[in-house]
Amino acid sequence: MTEVSRSALISPAARDALEQFLAHERAIKGAAQNTVTAYGGDITEFLAFMTEHSGQTQGLGALSRIDTRDMRSWMARTRSGGVGARSLARKLSAVKAFYKWLANREGFEPTAVLSTRSPKFTKKLPRPLDESAARDLLDIAPLQSDKPWVGLRDTAVLTLLWGCGLRISEALSLSAGQAPLPQVLRITGKGGKERIVPVIDAARDAVDAYVTACPYDLPADGPLFRAIRGGPLAPRAIQKVMANARMQLGLPASATPHAMRHSFATHLLNAGGDLRAIQELLGHASLSTTQAYTAVDTVRLMEVYAKAHPKA
Repeated sequence: MTEVSRSALISPAARDALEQFLAHERAIKGAAQNTVTAYGGDITEFLAFMTEHSGQTQGLGALSRIDTRDMRSWMARTRSGGVGARSLARKLSAVKAFYKWLANREGFEPTAVLSTRSPKFTKKLPRPLDESAARDLLDIAPLQSDKPWVGLRDTAVLTLLWGCGLRISEALSLSAGQAPLPQVLRITGKGGKERIVPVIDAARDAVDAYVTACPYDLPADGPLFRAIRGGPLAPRAIQKVMANARMQLGLPASATPHAMRHSFATHLLNAGGDLRAIQELLGHASLSTTQAYTAVDTVRLMEVYAKAHPKA
């Protein structure tokens, strides 16, 4: 069933409430458009199911009476459709956010929905590269193209990921007007959250080398990083460079552009970086997310503990 056909099953009142909720998330909470779109799809799917499940259109009154059995039926149907535990947890989170907002507006008790337990799933720990592997990737990445300026471009992007902890989307969103790079960058990340990121000399030098060699004009309001034909550089191009380089170096498939960002966090921790400071540099809203980035370093933390704790 398409989202359009699902939407047709929803009552006008429920559809209007959903649109108001999404507008609230966008305007008041500053949710990113991707988040708003995902919320809309997940909640539309939920509301359509409840219409089919009950056999009647679900107005706001009916939605306020959804009980635990209804929630279990929805989760069971969703899982039977091949949706994994992680994706179901995301969908449930969207439904809960909607119900919390709707209950506050309409004045009903949303306990049945809000108390629904999220399915358990195993969080995959990130696999950062060790420092030597990261350096090797930076050395071999520019050799993936027979155009010297492209090699310099790829080196500059990867240096920003590893040296500054940028997401690939953040690096590729830099404008030409930001070069030469300053001592610090103001980066707008997920959810429109801003953070200040120090720029290491290696990253500035790599960007300068690329800009000097780039054969295209780089107007200040245009993208800094360009594709072969001069258009904006797409993430796929950097992913392909990483894939070729890791094959040549015998590295695992987990050696992706995002692994360079993971490596930034872990290597800072190895050097004695403070977890809270690393959280700020990465732009994480929650410290637990930063801890997941560095969870692979538990062995080192225990070694430090054993040497430094007075009772050890």
